Amino acid sequence: MATSATGSSALTRRGLLAAAAGTLLLSACGRGDAGEGDPGGTVAPEGQGLLIGASLELTGPSAALGVPQRRALEITLESLNTRGVPIGNLRRPVRLEVRDNTGDPALAARQATELAREAGVHALLGGTVAETSMAMVGVAQTERVPFLSLAFGDGIVLPLARRTYVYKLTPDAGDMARRLARLIASQQLSRVALLAANGLHGDSGVRAMTGALRTAGVTLAANARLPRTGEDPRRAVRTATASRPDGVVVWATAPDSAAVVGALRRAGYDGPVFLDAGAVTEQTLEGGNAAVMEGVYAVHPTSLGGAMLANTTMSALDRKEFVYRYVQLHGGFNGFAPYASDAVQLIADAARLSTSVDRGRLRAFLQNQVTEGMAGMYSFAPIRHGGMDQGSLGIYTVNAGAWTRVS
Repeated sequence: MATSATGSSALTRRGLLAAAAGTLLLSACGRGDAGEGDPGGTVAPEGQGLLIGASLELTGPSAALGVPQRRALEITLESLNTRGVPIGNLRRPVRLEVRDNTGDPALAARQATELAREAGVHALLGGTVAETSMAMVGVAQTERVPFLSLAFGDGIVLPLARRTYVYKLTPDAGDMARRLARLIASQQLSRVALLAANGLHGDSGVRAMTGALRTAGVTLAANARLPRTGEDPRRAVRTATASRPDGVVVWATAPDSAAVVGALRRAGYDGPVFLDAGAVTEQTLEGGNAAVMEGVYAVHPTSLGGAMLANTTMSALDRKEFVYRYVQLHGGFNGFAPYASDAVQLIADAARLSTSVDRGRLRAFLQNQVTEGMAGMYSFAPIRHGGMDQGSLGIYTVNAGAWTRVS
């Protein structure tokens, strides 16, 4: 489907990143505002815009992840194209070519190839599940086109020597696991079971949680892998609960996360449940899920509980406007992380700062971006392409059917 539309004074890593982000934003004279090299609003001729290709899970088992990201793309595109993006001496429109990969990695790879070779996109984004993102990685490297992944799984950007055109917006597994392990230890839980998704995201979770729990002094009592999305998780749940754990970590993306929590409750487990950030979408608390999820904890970018910065900052104001438009168009906003929106803005910023839509120059400027986005703080570097900063994570619990921040 193709879419087009016009307290403390101490210096901390997060404080330095915020300062750097502010400098970056100021140097650009603001998003969409005239800056150096902008000839007072000269519009680029037709066909000279910034073209981005997206492959998303719009149907199929992972549509709960893909559809909200497409909605985020549409809102951000509308905002950017109010005046266009100043690139060199022109204001260029941003155009999107959006395809539905249905959750099929082979289809995602074909779509990425078509977008890169035939459509001539300047950058790619997409893959809300690790398998489709990994399928697009090879295309990005072969075609030398920047690719921003929206999926969870550390292997998407590692090893870096073979991922030079690839960037990941979601938090790293290690950062999420350490936050969860500290929470579990603070609740004086001594034995925890882990239920991890089948696939690359689950692999990252098993490695990260195993190490984080060991460091926190918590015993991993059971480690069971979940079946593919949509399949019955009861066998894995029985394995986890048979170990009589004090807590259960579910490391999976929506819609599996809510289904697994429901299976745990039906199996008689009434202890605490902890989720990674991939669990959180609009679907997670829709319908009967809200009652099942009550009291569950999740680690998630702090966008889940509102803007991270004071309401007068550019990022906070952008997010406030984004949420308003989302509610206006779709009737509600449950705090999912709008990674697709951030991906488009990061690409637009790279084009603006590099004064070019050349793929190589976009890549070079992407890997040095430090900026505050809708979902959190990104700190890309030549040696780090997983850009979500750990300081952007918070702990939330479901209280009266809504996410509430607890730390």
